[in-house]
Amino acid sequence: MANETKLPVTKKTTEPAFAPEAWRPFEALRREVDRLFEDFGTEDFWRRPFRSLAAFEKAQKLVARPAVDVTESDKAFEITAELPGLDEKNIEVNVANGGLTIKGEKKEEKEEKQKGYYVSERSYGSFERYFSLPDGVDADKIEASFKNGVLKVTLPKTAEAQKPAKKIDVKAA
Repeated sequence: MANETKLPVTKKTTEPAFAPEAWRPFEALRREVDRLFEDFGTEDFWRRPFRSLAAFEKAQKLVARPAVDVTESDKAFEITAELPGLDEKNIEVNVANGGLTIKGEKKEEKEEKQKGYYVSERSYGSFERYFSLPDGVDADKIEASFKNGVLKVTLPKTAEAQKPAKKIDVKAA
């Protein structure tokens, strides 16, 4: 027992198991407002001022730029955007002035009525992404498809752009 190490024991108080957050909805809001005022002016405040408000988080994810992949093949460029929760009627793809714009908007409303309570939630969010069209894209043949929350925009190359590069031999001078 000569090598025995004694560590201090601290007891952490916890909320009672019978009082979940759902029973006290204003407590979470009060704590969030208190934290907001405590953090005001700090670097953390300006990064994420409402980090635990679920509705704001949901809207924030949608308003943020969606994940996009741009790939190139011999015949076309392809832009793939992940847009979960959107329908094709809420997505707009436009080509103008040498650029491609993808816009989307989500409006979600939830209403629940039962004996003793009524809940109404609304969340809205939108995004817009702009891409300059590369040289050699046939703007008249651009196509877009939407399936399972993924938008694919195909930008076919012109016949001239599909030609392989011409190799030029270098001669000694």
